[in-house]
Amino acid sequence: MTGGGRRPGDTEGTRRAMNPNIIKAAIGGGVATGVALVAAPLIVGAMGFTASGISAGSVAAKMMSAAAIANGGGVAAGSIVAVLQSIGAAGLSFGAKVGLASVCGLLGALIGLKIPSGMDGEAQKR
Repeated sequence: MTGGGRRPGDTEGTRRAMNPNIIKAAIGGGVATGVALVAAPLIVGAMGFTASGISAGSVAAKMMSAAAIANGGGVAAGSIVAVLQSIGAAGLSFGAKVGLASVCGLLGALIGLKIPSGMDGEAQKR
């Protein structure tokens, strides 16, 4: 293939169309990544893990209570409650954002590939 998206033998005015599967995968991956990076901190905050601590009467408070009872009065470092509180207080770390974007981008791309193209089987064969 030569530069500019043309094949050898194409005339000056012809160009190859972009593969629709690539477009669908890119859109799916981009949307999933964006939603995950925005939604994750919002969901954690809505659960009650906030910058000022755990909100009283929230899901986070119930989780903290259960974790404290299970651990004899304290919340263990590295537990899910501790990690979620860290996210609620400081947001996602760069490494967490990269990991979340990688996983969600791949899943979004795979889901995007499943989006129907709007053409029936006969039209696709032509």
